[in-house]
Amino acid sequence: MNTSKLWTKDFIIMSASTFFGSLTFYLLITTLTVYAIEEFHASQSMAGLVSSIFVVGALVSRIFAGKYIEIIGRKKMLYGGLFLFLIVMLLYFIVENMNVLLFIRFIHGAAFGVFTTAIATIIMDIIPNERRGEGISYFSLSITLAMAVGPFLGLYISEQGSFTIIFAACTLFSLISTIILLFVHIPEGDITEEQLDAMKGFKLKDFFEIKAVPISIIIAIMGFAYSGILSFINSYAKEINLIEAASFFFLVYAVFILVSRPFTGRLLDKRGDNIVMYPALILFVIGLVTLSQANQGFILLLAGALIGLGFGTMNSCCQAIAIKESPRHRVGLATSTFYVFMDSGVGFGPYLLGFIIPIVGFRGLYFTLAVVVFASIFLYYVLHGKKKRIENNILQAS
Repeated sequence: MNTSKLWTKDFIIMSASTFFGSLTFYLLITTLTVYAIEEFHASQSMAGLVSSIFVVGALVSRIFAGKYIEIIGRKKMLYGGLFLFLIVMLLYFIVENMNVLLFIRFIHGAAFGVFTTAIATIIMDIIPNERRGEGISYFSLSITLAMAVGPFLGLYISEQGSFTIIFAACTLFSLISTIILLFVHIPEGDITEEQLDAMKGFKLKDFFEIKAVPISIIIAIMGFAYSGILSFINSYAKEINLIEAASFFFLVYAVFILVSRPFTGRLLDKRGDNIVMYPALILFVIGLVTLSQANQGFILLLAGALIGLGFGTMNSCCQAIAIKESPRHRVGLATSTFYVFMDSGVGFGPYLLGFIIPIVGFRGLYFTLAVVVFASIFLYYVLHGKKKRIENNILQAS
């Protein structure tokens, strides 16, 4: 048996399942604000809460999923999260008021957090160790593609059909995500009884993998910066009269990630973390500056390409680094730690950035975020890059 084989049946199915589950998330997050306003006459802030409370639910569940995945069992947690995700999706058809909608969104987010944390943990045992960076790069493409296709489908169905059709489409995607995972082998964690007992405590280290925290801080800041694009790109496009170009922004973003992933993942495995992370950080800075100065469609889409090469590359690389830095029996905790930090940045970013926009405007917002990401280059050096440089020097000397 070739243990270095990456594209196995289980790897492909798990990636596809993640794609359909994430597609449901991104399709709903782009349409439910309008749904809340039109159906329940919600205010803008309440409509925004409909989107963000899903992320809060995912954030809460990931903290506990990472801790208990090896205790409960990977298979039970994966299928439990998946079936709950599907069942809650059916409840959207019978929502009668805002309070019920908010409750459903929170539970739906919690189920999504459990499902995605479990599948990301399991996939680490399927990816060969020597191809971990490459494998995570390909696996995370499933989320990247959903991030591009979901908003596009959401806007298209909203224009052509009704919210009932949107819920039906999301139910179908959830069903596909669940059914195809019935045909994969789910390996349980290879951990000792002593290691299992050590994970049953209630200290901070029992909920977070400390060794994954430094790189997770970096992805939290990157997620915070990216949330400014996710949440405000459409409003910015309207202000600068580039709405048509903006509709292709995330498509260009996804295409450039698709093109770069085969190279960046292999480079991370063969040449180390810094050779990928520093260029990605710089490209993200340039992309944000370009976005802040966009005055024609080409410039806006160029920013999408640069941000795809920057943030899109960092996203998968930071996850690979978080896993590599952590003990094997705590991979589940490392995975949830990574996602908790990233979700925090993406989830709370729009709320905090909303206070900045009235002061500096959209162009000022993206330039300010470029400064934040630029400062993070030095933070990355202190938290992780410096250590990796020393390790590489030792290896070269030996």
